[in-house]
Amino acid sequence: MPHDGTRCTDATVRDLADTVTAPGDALPARLSALLEPFAAHDGLVMLVADATGGWLRGTGRADFVDGHSVLDLDELRRGVAPGTVKRATLPGHGQVLQVSANNGALLLLSTPGVDAVVEAGDDGIVLHLWNIVAQRAQDLADTASPSYLQLARVASSDRFSALADLTGEYTTTLEAVLAVLRSKRLDDAAARSHAMEVAAGGVVKLRTATDRARTFTEEPVTSAFARLRDDLRPLVRYRGVDVDFVEPPREGRPLPSEVAYGARAVVRSAILALIEDEDVARVRVQWDCDGTNLLIHMRDDGAGGLATGSTELDPVRTRIVALGGSVSASSTPGWGTELSLTIPLDPAATRRRATPMEWGLSAREAEVLDLLASGLSNRGIAQSLSISPNTVKFHLASVFRKMGVSGRAAALAAYLAVVKG
Repeated sequence: MPHDGTRCTDATVRDLADTVTAPGDALPARLSALLEPFAAHDGLVMLVADATGGWLRGTGRADFVDGHSVLDLDELRRGVAPGTVKRATLPGHGQVLQVSANNGALLLLSTPGVDAVVEAGDDGIVLHLWNIVAQRAQDLADTASPSYLQLARVASSDRFSALADLTGEYTTTLEAVLAVLRSKRLDDAAARSHAMEVAAGGVVKLRTATDRARTFTEEPVTSAFARLRDDLRPLVRYRGVDVDFVEPPREGRPLPSEVAYGARAVVRSAILALIEDEDVARVRVQWDCDGTNLLIHMRDDGAGGLATGSTELDPVRTRIVALGGSVSASSTPGWGTELSLTIPLDPAATRRRATPMEWGLSAREAEVLDLLASGLSNRGIAQSLSISPNTVKFHLASVFRKMGVSGRAAALAAYLAVVKG
């Protein structure tokens, strides 16, 4: 870690070792303590690359940690190139330090009172430390329950269904207005012309709303594949395995973010399963898209000992099932193993929403829980319901108590079990 030598000490190395061996729940606090000498902060939030809808962790100032949803952080992540640091001022949060690891994981630090005086090299130290810790966080995310992928699928279905309904309603209304204004019975030509321009502009804006939303929640297949290559660099470097990447067609349909993230997690899990065979020295990875599904084909050069039901493929199966896809494996002794993975690009039918009868929730509590499951932060829930953030916290505390859970993650898991049932 390049520096002037006065701040990186043996204690830094010990703290780093404690951080990368910490369990998931303790990781944010350990990371915060590790970074404090180099970037004073009162809040920390981290979004691991494969965490849409799930692997979001934080520590410190409650309003900073609770004030960021996965979608908020994903938008910020897209504005910071991997392996770089950016200082900025966020509305409602003040000065922050945004750090993007080489694997795409985002670290956000609240740095109040930090003006232009920042010791040379400190931001670089933070980046180096986060690059190391982000690999540990990635491992924790990859081995966690894949329920976050199911939640992301559920939220994706709701978001686009609601947006489609809204767009259709207002487009129909504005088109009716246009039809009236085009009528030759109106005498005021100037007024009619001006009104037509305004209404036509409204139609255009509404029709592009879906495109803007998809830009925010989708990723080009080539970009997702490039990030997969970056994610696998440590594996290629330290495990002595050559990975051949066959680029997907550039004109392929963009991938929903939970599919892009989930696909990368699936491929990593699959490679780890394949290289359990010590004879494997090379793995070929190919992505394709048929417009409806992401198609992943993998092949190794090992002894060929895996089959579809092999226990080594359990982590792959659980993630594929969470995304509504399928996996098959075939082996030829002496010629290696082939895996064929299919992930649908669109979620299944929209889930039913929570009702007041479930867990004895009031109507308002059910609304709050449903918005929470859709990926909104406390602030976003407050804005959607026109209530204060403190009122949202009050409702959530009541929801958690009635559901018999201790926090947001457990509540979402219980919620998912009901809506999927």
